[in-house]
Amino acid sequence: MVVVSYKGVSIEVFKGDITEVEGFDAIVNPANSHMIMGGGVARAIKVKGGSEIEEEAKQYAPVPVGEAIVTGAGKLKVKHVIHAPTMRCPAMRISIGNVVQAVDAALKTALKHGLRTIAFPGMGTGVGGVPYYESARVLFHKVKEYIDKGAKFEKIALIAWDDTAYEEFIKALKNVFKESKLNT
Repeated sequence: MVVVSYKGVSIEVFKGDITEVEGFDAIVNPANSHMIMGGGVARAIKVKGGSEIEEEAKQYAPVPVGEAIVTGAGKLKVKHVIHAPTMRCPAMRISIGNVVQAVDAALKTALKHGLRTIAFPGMGTGVGGVPYYESARVLFHKVKEYIDKGAKFEKIALIAWDDTAYEEFIKALKNVFKESKLNT
């Protein structure tokens, strides 16, 4: 695990299964606008947390890219799932612009709901086709921007599923927060 402390906020990168994280208010689902949880991270969340997460999310559909919703987390070890669409329809290739909008929507929605500890997967890095480094760089820049504007987050984590993602996420973390205190 690599941790950066930035203005009192812990920003972490670690390798693991986002559906198994504990100690966070919410995890983020890089959803599609229809809230169909059929593949990738969304499917993993539905399988581990229960189909009630998808059923609740679908009540809000369609949710455009650039907006996000919060649902319960079913059987997961967190309280909430923030569904932030990175794509309009399931299994679409996307641009980095979609990741920017989705991350912004997730952070804004977290603050609106008083969620201070959030775990993200790679946003748009699966079927969306966004490179790991670029996705992570967007996330860390947005987090830094929010903190600089006074957002009261306590902990933000980016969870890597495999070694390649982990290495790329760490590179992005170090580049965005190069002046901050780094703990490995």
